[in-house]
Amino acid sequence: MTVEDMTTDTDLETRRKRLLYRSTYRGNKENDILLGQFARAHIAEFGAAELDQYERLLAVGDNDIYDWIAGKTAVPPEHDTPVVRTLLAFRVRF
Repeated sequence: MTVEDMTTDTDLETRRKRLLYRSTYRGNKENDILLGQFARAHIAEFGAAELDQYERLLAVGDNDIYDWIAGKTAVPPEHDTPVVRTLLAFRVRF
């Protein structure tokens, strides 16, 4: 493993930790639970491209994300990514 690989791995791990935190502390309890559990279940396997997609998802408002998950509104084409489709298929466990 080269120094560049270690730096990249460290950078990805730092991004994962930040995104996990952002997923868990959204401000909307329903999304805290949903996105927190989703991130814990999937974020470790996400590469850079998936982390980019997930970061763009987290920039969307809580109400919009909730409406997509609840099926109240369709996911707009610009947000219809593999990560969002994985989130839509995800089920929270209590």
